[in-house]
Amino acid sequence: TLFVAIKASHRNGHDFIKAAYEKGVRCFLVSDAIATESFPNANFLQVNDTILALQSIAAAIRARQQCTIVGITGSNGKTIVKEWLAYLLEDKCNVYKSPLSYNSQIGVPLSVLNLNQTHTLAIFEAGISLTNEMDQLESIIRPTIGVLTSIGSAHNEGFKDKAEKISEKLKL
Repeated sequence: TLFVAIKASHRNGHDFIKAAYEKGVRCFLVSDAIATESFPNANFLQVNDTILALQSIAAAIRARQQCTIVGITGSNGKTIVKEWLAYLLEDKCNVYKSPLSYNSQIGVPLSVLNLNQTHTLAIFEAGISLTNEMDQLESIIRPTIGVLTSIGSAHNEGFKDKAEKISEKLKL
C-alpha cells in the first residue's frame, strides 16, 4: 500500500498520514517535509508534486503493458460507452475497465495502477475541463484506439471556444 498525500483546495493529504500509519500503512508519497522519527519502520518518498509523481508511476506501469488500450473522451457519455464496450467484449478478451468515472488527473492514474499483464484489452475514460489537461492524461493512457463520444457544453468555461475544446479532446 502506498499512501499518496495529495494537496487539494479544501484538504491536505499530509493531515492524514498519522491515521494511515496507525492503520498499518508504511509507505508514503509526500511533498511536505515529515518528521519521520514519529513513524518507525515507515518509508517516505518526498517529491515536489505528488499528483505528478502518481501520474509518472501510472505512466510507467502503462508503458509495460502490451494489450490494446481504448481511451474514451467527450463532454458526455464516457462512462456508458466504456461500460457498453466492456460488456460487449468481455466474452472475447480479458477486459480491464477503469472503475466508476475515474477520468480525472487523479482518477486516470489510479485506474491504470490496476492494469496487469493478464489483460488483453483495457478501457479508460479521460475527462478534461481546462486546456492542456489532456496532454498529461494521454501520456498516461497512451491509447491504441481513441473514442470521442460528443462535444457539448460541459466545461465550456475552461476553453476559449468550441474549436479549442475539440482540439484538446482530440489529443487523446
